[in-house]
Amino acid sequence: MTYHPNLYRLTVLHRQLDDAERHEARRRGADPFRLLRLKTLKLAVKKRLAALSIRPAPRRTALAF
Repeated sequence: MTYHPNLYRLTVLHRQLDDAERHEARRRGADPFRLLRLKTLKLAVKKRLAALSIRPAPRRTALAF
């Protein structure tokens, strides 16, 4: 199985967005627009992760001179 270079970066970003969403939801006087924005971003990252897991990673080939 090949590893896509952006998979780890997107996984970390998704976790950070999840933590930020949880933190904002627990905060007194939470901003509903910030919560909505965090959820939207998290969903976009999740969709990108799903697309990467379906499509195989690009193969690296050696250049012939």
